[in-house]
This record gives sequence, structure tokens and C-alpha cells, in this order.
Amino acid sequence: MPELSLELNGQSWTLDPTRSYTIGRDPQGDLVLQDTRVSWRHATVRWGGQGWVVEDHGSTNGTYAQGQRVREFPLGPGTVINLGNVSDGPRLTFTGDAPVPQQAPPEAHQQAYAAAGVTAAMPVHTPGGSGATGAGGGAPDLGGRSATTFHELTVGRVTRIGRALENELVVSDLQVSRYHAEFSATPDGRFELRDLGSHNGTYVNGQPMQKNGRQVLSQNDTVGIGHSTFRLIGNQLQEFVDTGEVSFSARHLTVKVNNDKLTILNDVSFGVPEKSLVGVIGPSGSGKSTLLRALTGYRPATEGEVLYDHRNLYTHFAELRHRIGLVPQDDILHTALPIRQALRLAAELRFPGDVGEAERNARVEEVLAELKLDIHATKRINALSGGQRKRVSVALELLTKPSLIFLDEPTSGLDPGMDRDVMQLLRGMADDGRTVLVVTHSVAELGLCDRVLVMAPGGGVAYFGPPDEALNFFGYDNWADVFSAFENYRDYDWMNRWRGSEHYQRYAADLDAVQPQTAHVPPMPARQQQAQSWGSQVWTLMRRYLAVIAADRGFLGLTLALPIILGLVSVVIPAAHGLGYGPMDRAQTNGQASIVLLVLVIGMCFAGSANAVRELIKERVIYERERAVGLSRSAYLMSKVVVLGMVTAVQGIILCLIGFAPREMPAEAVLFGSPAVEMTIVIVTLGFTSMMIGLVISSLVRTSEMTMPLLVMISVVQLVFTGALFEVHGNLGVEQLAWLMPSRWGLAGAGATADLNTLTGARQSGDPDRLWDHEAAVWLLDVSMLIVLGVICGFLVMKFLRRHEPEVMRD
Repeated sequence: MPELSLELNGQSWTLDPTRSYTIGRDPQGDLVLQDTRVSWRHATVRWGGQGWVVEDHGSTNGTYAQGQRVREFPLGPGTVINLGNVSDGPRLTFTGDAPVPQQAPPEAHQQAYAAAGVTAAMPVHTPGGSGATGAGGGAPDLGGRSATTFHELTVGRVTRIGRALENELVVSDLQVSRYHAEFSATPDGRFELRDLGSHNGTYVNGQPMQKNGRQVLSQNDTVGIGHSTFRLIGNQLQEFVDTGEVSFSARHLTVKVNNDKLTILNDVSFGVPEKSLVGVIGPSGSGKSTLLRALTGYRPATEGEVLYDHRNLYTHFAELRHRIGLVPQDDILHTALPIRQALRLAAELRFPGDVGEAERNARVEEVLAELKLDIHATKRINALSGGQRKRVSVALELLTKPSLIFLDEPTSGLDPGMDRDVMQLLRGMADDGRTVLVVTHSVAELGLCDRVLVMAPGGGVAYFGPPDEALNFFGYDNWADVFSAFENYRDYDWMNRWRGSEHYQRYAADLDAVQPQTAHVPPMPARQQQAQSWGSQVWTLMRRYLAVIAADRGFLGLTLALPIILGLVSVVIPAAHGLGYGPMDRAQTNGQASIVLLVLVIGMCFAGSANAVRELIKERVIYERERAVGLSRSAYLMSKVVVLGMVTAVQGIILCLIGFAPREMPAEAVLFGSPAVEMTIVIVTLGFTSMMIGLVISSLVRTSEMTMPLLVMISVVQLVFTGALFEVHGNLGVEQLAWLMPSRWGLAGAGATADLNTLTGARQSGDPDRLWDHEAAVWLLDVSMLIVLGVICGFLVMKFLRRHEPEVMRD
């Protein structure tokens, strides 16, 4: 390989073509320059396949060759590159005998800048750089980081990647399947990648491959597998392992609502240093929660981009979501469960299906020990202190070893001592190699942070920098005065004050000067890769839900008491001949039979809906987080339907046993041998449909407090349209509206078995209700309509659940 050497400040380096060289002010870079005109990560020198090139990373002050600003320029003996200033910026000189690849002259770069509508002081990203990924195209930039390992691809030989030791390339990561993917080189010089049915997916340039699919790779393409990223250079795979040393930045984030009429986040830019703790503070209404959702991809910004290690988070969300942890303000585990059991069940959902129970449990124990929760592992979460409960939520996120962790108000409601404990925990996590960003109202422990971001009213940045310089920047002695100033001078332009300051030039100007290549965020593929199969997810969720129910004795007691009380209420209603005909004459009427059935029907409607009306709203935060890491929406709903369906069926049977036991039953059934069994089937089916209505309510409401009024309203409406209080049939408009009510079909099904038309005298009067006819076809119609209404409700729940998911994952 022809040699090329780089000379800078009297030092010389012979360049190795198997790696790239990062140049900038970043102390972690390969060539560190302490010159304020040079950006943090200014440029990269790398082998481009045919020759060496220098690539500018959107630096503020530019990279120059032959007196012109360039974005990417070929290097060879005698090439001189200036950084930050065309005349006296730091000079890179190249010597040796390496060939110069064919490349457009510098004038072409200037024409490209002009075509993009920017000046030379406004960088434009190139394909392969972070700007290209912002637009969703090209191979993502890896920030100039050096490869961890190198792997040669040989023609005719398959290189298999996975967790198992038999693979040619072993990746020790529980996010990776045992046999995940394989690379192969063909005699015609092509390189092909095949997914081996991986659980968490294989990603090419940030986009998921089809399961068991094949794809031909181009030079510089990246392949994401778990926490590892592989880049194809020549016939070599360069592996970059994400160990936590990643950069994270926001560029010009703006969020608008109400058809873009209201801006709630205004042009926010900042960069988070690697392995650091960043605090986000600000008065209420300053956009902190909106910023957090934009940074995590839950609610992408209207404008701007979020870069995870120089990769656009929005367009690469499917791959990067496993590397980002989010701890919301509310608990993200079921607090009725013991810590160890809750974490083990969560691990089943997050790790691939081929990860054994012993491996999962070992990882759970590692996290418990790391957060000093092992001594509390058998305690129920709701029995812990506030600080310990927050540790449990953090433990859940640490299971998958994320490099970047966000926390929303983790110290809310905690006393000063617990506040300090939580912040010290986060400080330790950053020191251990993670980047941590915490949104908080507490300012007591900001000194533990490396940087603090202060949001001003209107959603703009008022300050970003070291916490010990913040109060001096605002000119106040304490944070209470700063927040009072925000409130008293809401019309003051805090954002422009910040941008005109020396602190801005020192800590934010590099990022803020770069205009992101913002584009429409493409929708994610309809089928998201899931760690577990659909059936496995349903089974795990069912076991977890049953464990939660078993741990809640109050719920169990109420669940059993409700049908017993409702059944006893129906017993006190006198009915001359039970639910059957008179002993002497079939034509004898029994008007109170319809009232008995009405009480049973409305009781079942209420019980079924009450079982489910709080289920989705109380787990909304848990569902949102689990959905972001791969939970199937339909699997989640199915687990609820099955478990709640079993509970509702038991209630229906108890209700009917008590309600029917002292009554005389009809002489004959219409379809089955026993009238009591036939009516019980109707009541249980009605309970199932009512349970689905409860899930619809739970998926619609914003707070748990809204569920009870809606439950009462639905029950009253159902009562009115049963057809027992007044004649619904034949009443135009009212009859059609009653078709939408499960109670109408439930009473009709039970009434068909009991032949309510005869019992109530409707047949004798010549005005029978056709849905009460004592016929098999009518009974089947009544039951079928209950099932149809239940299925429709399930479809609605699926649609409404979509609103509570990260926007980039909605399909």
C-alpha cells in the first residue's frame, strides 16, 4: 500500500489505511488542536478505497484546500489543508508516494455550496456525513471513531455473526441472536449480507432488513447488529462497538403545534459531551418535557435533527432505540410485584427469544448489584422509598446496557436527602461510561452535572454550559432569583441574550452554526423487529398480568364480591314463576321475568366494563416505553383480552349461578339442552363485550379520574336501550341506536331462551319483539351481534393505542 504521512506542528504521522483519523478540539480525537477556530470534531482523514481523502464534518469555520472551502478533498503528496481559516488556520501537510484519487476541484465545492443556497461560512453536509443521515440517505457517519476490530472477508467463505461461540465473529451482547447474520464475498467482487432470522433485527445504514432477507452491500455501508456497527471498507469489515463513548447533539430543534401557529420549542441546539451528566432546568411551560420527547424520538421535532454519534436518531430510530434508555417520571414497572420478579419479566420482553433464562437472570442480578438493589430484591416495589423506586426504574433501563439515558423529573416528590442520592447515582452512571441527561425542577445538586441547559419561557435556550458559571451568567446569587426573573420578564429575549454571549461562543456556537439537512421523517416499516415472537410476548404479558392481579388482594376481593352482590340483588326481585311459564298454561304471563333478566344483564355490563376501564390508562407509561423497545401492540391487547376475559367469565358464571339458582327455569332451550347454560353463555358473552367497551374507554381517557363518570354514563345508557323499560322495537331511530348497545343483544339472547315475548304478554298483544323470539336462529343472531360488537371495540382499541406510542414507530 503506498504510504502517506501527515505533518502538523512539527510532528509527523504515517497514516494507516485500515483506520480513520479524527481531527478537532475533542480530547478523545486522534489529532487534538487547541485552536478556537477548529470545531470539536472538525474533520476526518480516511482511506476512501482508491486514495486518501479529508472530510469536513460540518465545521463552523470550514476546511480549506487551494484557497477554497471544501467538504471532501483528495489527499496526496504535497497537499496542504488549512482548518478554521483559509490563510493562517492550523496547517496539515501531506507527504509520501500515495496516489491522489480523482476528485472534483475546489471550485466545484464552491459551486455546490452556492447551489445549496449557503455561503462559505455555512457548511453543507455530504453523503456519508451526518447531514446526509439527517435527510435519511447514505451511510451514517461514525464520528471519526477508530474501529475496535477488523475482519477480512474472503471470497467463497461465509462469515457468520452472532452470540454463539461457533460463529466466525462472536458478539457478546444479549441484544444479538445466537446466529444473527452472515457476510459473504462473491467472485465478482460483491459483498452480500443475509439476516438469519434475528430477533432484534439487522440494520443497513440504519434501516431494518427483512427477516431472513438478503442485501448487497456497497463500500462504506454500515451494518448495525446489537451494540456493534460494522463498516465495509474494501474487503474488510471494521467493527465499532458502542461502549458508551458516544456523542449526542441537538441542532435547531423546533416544535410547532396547532397547525404550526404555536411554537412550544424554539430553535434549541446543544451538544452533550461523552460520558457526561447534563441537567435540564427551567420554569414551568418552558418546553422541558417537549424537548425530552424530541430528543428521544417519542415526538420528533417539527424542524431540526437529533444526532446520536453523528447519526440521525429519527431516521435510524429502529436501530438506535435499543441503545437509548428513558426513565419517565412515573414508574415503568408494575409496583405490586417484587423487584426481582418485575425485572425478570421485563427481561423476557426485551431480550431475544434465544437468550436462555439463566442468561437473562444473570443480567438481572448484575443490574441489581450495580444499583445496590440486591438486598431489596424480594420486596414489592410499592413498599420501597421514593429514591429506591426510581432506582428500580433505572435498573430496568440498564438491562440492555444503553449508552445514553434520559430521565424525566427523577427527584420529583423526594426529600433533599433522596434528591442527593438519586443525583449521585446518575453521576456514578456517567462516570461509568454512560451519557446521562436529566430533566429536573431541583437545583440543589446541579453541581454534580458537567453541563446544565436552562430553558426560558417560550421554549428557547437561556444558557448552556458548566453549572458553576450559570448564576454568574444571569447575574443573580441563587436560582430562585433567576426563575423569578423568567416569570417577571417573560417578554424579554432570553435566547438572543444567550446567543450574544461569550458562553455561547464557547459552548454552543459550533453546533448552532450548522444548519441541519431537515427532511420529512420517513415512516418506519409496518413490521417492527421484535425481540420475542408474538406468541412469546402474549405468554409473558399474561403471566405478568396474572402475577399483578394475584398480588393485588383488594382487586381480587372486589372482583369476586361484585358478581355475588349483583346476583343477590336479582334474587330479591319477586317473580311469580321464576323465568319460566306458569304451571297451568303456557299463555300465562310473568312480567317480572324481564326485570330479573334486566338486573342480570346490566349487572354484567357494569362488571365487565369495570374490570377493564382502568387497565390501559394505569399502564400507559409502561406501554409507551415497552412499545418503544419492540413490544407488539396486538400482543399487548391480546394479553389483556385473554386475562380479563377469564376474569369476566368467572364473574358471569357466579352471577348466573346466584341469579338462576332459586328461579324456575324455562321448560326448554332453543339450541342447547339446558336453558340455564344457554342463558349463562349469553351473559358471559355480554360480559366480554362490555369488557371491550371498558378497554375502549381506558384507551381514550387522559386520566384515571375520567373513567368512573364514563363508566356510569355508559351503564345508564345501556339500561335505557335494553328494550325492557319501554318498547324499542319498531321505534324508528331508537331501534337502530339500540343495535349499538351490547345490553340490547344480551337481554335479547337471554330473552330468546326464556321466550320473553310470551312471558311479558307481548305475543298475546300482537306486538312481539323479534329479537326475543324463542328460536335458534334468533338466539344465534343475538350472540353473534355481541361478538361483532366486541371485535369492533377491539379494532378501536388498537387504533387508540397507536396514539400512545412514539410517533416514529406508528404504523
